[in-house]
Amino acid sequence: MPHPFGPVMLDLEGLSLTRDERTLLKAPAVGGVILFARNVDNAFQVRTLCDSIRRQRPGLLIAVDQEGGRVQRIKEGVTRLPPMAVLGKQYQAARAESVGLVKDTGWLLGMEMAACGIDITFAPVLDIDGGVSSVIGDRSFGTHPEQVSALGQALISGLHEAGMAAVGKHFPGHGSVAEDSHVALPIDERPLSAIKQHDLIPFAHLASDLDGIMPAHVIYRSFDHRPAGFSPIWLGMLRESLGFKGCIFSDDLSMAGAKEVGAPAQRAQAALRAGCDMLLVCNDREAALEVVSACANVSAKRPAKLRYARARPDIDALTALGRWRRTHARLEALAAEYA
Repeated sequence: MPHPFGPVMLDLEGLSLTRDERTLLKAPAVGGVILFARNVDNAFQVRTLCDSIRRQRPGLLIAVDQEGGRVQRIKEGVTRLPPMAVLGKQYQAARAESVGLVKDTGWLLGMEMAACGIDITFAPVLDIDGGVSSVIGDRSFGTHPEQVSALGQALISGLHEAGMAAVGKHFPGHGSVAEDSHVALPIDERPLSAIKQHDLIPFAHLASDLDGIMPAHVIYRSFDHRPAGFSPIWLGMLRESLGFKGCIFSDDLSMAGAKEVGAPAQRAQAALRAGCDMLLVCNDREAALEVVSACANVSAKRPAKLRYARARPDIDALTALGRWRRTHARLEALAAEYA
């Protein structure tokens, strides 16, 4: 019988697996791998890397952050995507056209990532741009909850057409705090009513359509003293009030916004107790090993449902698809104009 998959999603050192990583991926606690820019040369190399990961441990979930704009790990051999804010700018003037392009973008993104061997890209960003967050900014679809909800729905629909799961982030909204949770622990001082009437709206509207959600390493002091990803109150709201039934991913437990919870094993245990299903531990191999050890007897069932749901296309074959060619041309032009 194969080992059950555990709740830990970790990263790799380079463009191919090391000997130690081949062993590490077989640990029962490991359930997934996330790729970063250092793991990427081009789309074909990523497909080879993903194939080698699956030969070591068939069924591991492989993820990447491929949003567009500043956050696009794979650049060669796939479409250069503009920031989502660029797509959002068209919404007020031509809503139907904007929604259609974002849906096509989700489909193209899903097809390209599947061709690269990826199971999920952590998208869409459902944070509302509050004009103060440098880490969110143009990653957001816009400044209005209705617009972010509509375009988020369109991207989800496109991803699903391509057979790929959609993972919304960063619940309940990271766009109204200035600090970057990669390097600090942001605190949102607004009353809960203000958060519900603004930042929470896209998550509330889309919870039933999303396959995964990633909470923010942000404290919303009016509701809980703990960051959302470590808060059974916030994650309880997500499950009970919003009816979300998918997989909850912690944001990276090595980020500064997580470190006040304690040592790596303590962060992992706190996130699991709060209700997270899968734990990301990135850019700190020592911390990853500690979490893998601490989670040796923990299995995770929800992430298994996120594996790519169709036969994977060949990268070269995508150019034969008219929808891909049209969408690719529009997105490349917008990305070049933005740059």
